[in-house]
Amino acid sequence: MEKLHPWYVTGLVEGEGSFVVSFSLRRRLKVGVETRPSLSVSQTEGNLELLKRLHVFFRCGGIRYSRGDRTYKYEVRSVDDLIKRIIPHFERYPLQGEKAQDFQKFARICSMVHANLHLNHDRLREIIELAYTMNPAGKRRHRKEVLLRALGEGKG
Repeated sequence: MEKLHPWYVTGLVEGEGSFVVSFSLRRRLKVGVETRPSLSVSQTEGNLELLKRLHVFFRCGGIRYSRGDRTYKYEVRSVDDLIKRIIPHFERYPLQGEKAQDFQKFARICSMVHANLHLNHDRLREIIELAYTMNPAGKRRHRKEVLLRALGEGKG
């Protein structure tokens, strides 16, 4: 399997990838909201081999089939892998288009989550506000106001 060129990887993510920060309401958590950053790259079955090569390139994450849009997705959800493998790649081989701004915000959020700042109400509020400036056309499960309200109702 031929190794992907680093600049090709950057271009692939620029065109087909997403830096996402998703949130779930979790009453059992002290702050009431779970924070999950991830990188996702989608391809049709014809390009599944490309996702496998991307998996080998980054040496982390996994590939899954999404029935909703009938595509395969390479995903990295481990904050440790995002901090140690994904973010350094895009710092060395920067995105050139619109996604560059989202990446900067994503990297900042990952750093905050890695430092457990998402467990603090005020810092989590900052993370939510920042995340909702990313991917303006993206789909969200919860409106920002719902998350902020849940955060206000959290224990502690």
